[in-house]
Amino acid sequence: MRYLSVTKIAKKWNVSERSVRNYCAQGRVSGAFLTGKTWNIPENAEKPERSNKKKEQPKTLLDILQDEKKKKYSGGIYHKTQIDMTYNSNHMEGSHLTHDLTRYIFETNTIGVENEVLNVDDIIETANHFRCIDMIIDNAKLTLTEKFIKGLHLILKNGTSDSRKDWFTVGDYKKMPNEVGGLSTALPEEVADKMKVLLTEYNIKKEKTFEDILDFHVKFERIHPFQDGNGRVGRLIMFKECLKYNIVPFILDDSLKMFYYRGLKEWGNEKGYLTDTCLTAQDEYKAYLDYFRIQY
Repeated sequence: MRYLSVTKIAKKWNVSERSVRNYCAQGRVSGAFLTGKTWNIPENAEKPERSNKKKEQPKTLLDILQDEKKKKYSGGIYHKTQIDMTYNSNHMEGSHLTHDLTRYIFETNTIGVENEVLNVDDIIETANHFRCIDMIIDNAKLTLTEKFIKGLHLILKNGTSDSRKDWFTVGDYKKMPNEVGGLSTALPEEVADKMKVLLTEYNIKKEKTFEDILDFHVKFERIHPFQDGNGRVGRLIMFKECLKYNIVPFILDDSLKMFYYRGLKEWGNEKGYLTDTCLTAQDEYKAYLDYFRIQY
């Protein structure tokens, strides 16, 4: 075995002599030994990797969604999420578009029907919801703010018949009192203050749990800050926050609608109703991830 000096190894590895000595002293150079104060280093010794070298992190779901969106990849988790979330969230609010038609609009940006009358708002809100999901994916890491939430509402309701009503504000809080499921909500003059308090309390926690996200959703829906579109905006927010905190997100299937509404209503008395419903939906989404071989 031929041995080289620190000076020659430093030139060979293109590092400082001090670095070579440190590698040897730390036992990171196989076969190196001291003779007095001189290091003898095997000529075929490999340069150690830097200890602070960043290890490649596994891709998160958010990384994959962003990548597939950027590449306009068809048939992956981004594609499935767009269609399934848009169909179910809109259908839960009364849209009559089928899952197949929702898919057709997403994939072709056209409408293909025969002998059928369609509601124009259903079509517009479907296309708008696709854009809302893109906004969520692009900005998932941002702190949740009033501006962001209003931006979602603006995209969702832009161009609909509601946007042409004098009393309906698109991208801003409601002007008229409303109720949901027969229950009263925050009055228009209360909304801004209640939303500020809600967001302050939510954002003060650096890390959010599954329960934190559900709790925010319940409080958001009880405020009901917009004239219409609160449910869809609220579910988009939950999806965003799950992506941000690397929690497996979920799509509330229309078949879970009544369980979901019961969960919202009973949250103050029994959190299990909503939690179990959302965990069931999460299991469905995990099945998607398993199919596409995405770790979680």
